[in-house]
Amino acid sequence: MWEELNCQAEVAICIVTIMALIGLLPRCSICFCSNITLFLPHLHRSLSFSLDAKEIVLKAQILAGGRGKGVFNSGLKGGVHLTKDPAVVGELANKMLGFNLTTKQTPKEGVKVKTVMVAEALDIARETYFAILMDRSCNGPVMVGSPQGGVDIEEVAAKTPELIFKAADQIKKLYDLFLKVDATQVEVNPLGETPEGRVVCFDAKINFDDNAEFRQKDVFAMEDMTESDPTEMEAAKYDLKYIGLDGNIACFVNGAGLAMATCDIIDLHGGKPANFLDLGGGVKENQVYQAFKLLSADPKVGFLL
Repeated sequence: MWEELNCQAEVAICIVTIMALIGLLPRCSICFCSNITLFLPHLHRSLSFSLDAKEIVLKAQILAGGRGKGVFNSGLKGGVHLTKDPAVVGELANKMLGFNLTTKQTPKEGVKVKTVMVAEALDIARETYFAILMDRSCNGPVMVGSPQGGVDIEEVAAKTPELIFKAADQIKKLYDLFLKVDATQVEVNPLGETPEGRVVCFDAKINFDDNAEFRQKDVFAMEDMTESDPTEMEAAKYDLKYIGLDGNIACFVNGAGLAMATCDIIDLHGGKPANFLDLGGGVKENQVYQAFKLLSADPKVGFLL
């Protein structure tokens, strides 16, 4: 149950789109993909593309990992494609835009793709995985790296943990960015080196601490909420920490620790919690009212604990 909640906890953290990354990374002198074009839904009926590049990469833009091995309900396999023929870029984009992409990190029905990134594909002589993230056991940020970058970094960590290492003083510019924007995670996968010796951030994900919104207004203004759960968004309006789950037993709890323990106890005895909900220590009457409204409006809820 802890793992399930942790996987879904990102809903409480600001997550931005590729447009934000294009602005944030170069601002800190971090080398990002070049010649980027974004295809949007209103363009997808008649797409044409021209780029002076040996090879072109298309990436479906959704706020979930595992895109390379994902499947579209259009029948297209993979949310990341390479091509040397600019003429087929529009055809591939048409099979992505407006269709749902299902990966190991999305709901079963997948997530609708509303943007496709197209960029120059560079040869990679060596690729690695690199991330900076907050680690409670260390009471601060740690650096995590692996010589096996690219897809399936979670499998690398599970099957060959010796390939995952922590570093103290690497990738200074990424660490400067981490501090500057109040990030909880800066993940680069892959961080690659071209045959010419260029070190390039080929893809990245940045999560931001929502407690820092008051001093990161520019960053939070770029937040993409289109893929967020409507109930979780509604709960956030009243400062309620809510995460929807798949069960039928609603949990109405004051305190995050007790809420987690309640979910665990329900699961231990064969039940399935419908949600995680923390009302907070200074809860007000209106928050209690709104929390009851949210829980009672969930059609799958049969019990309230």
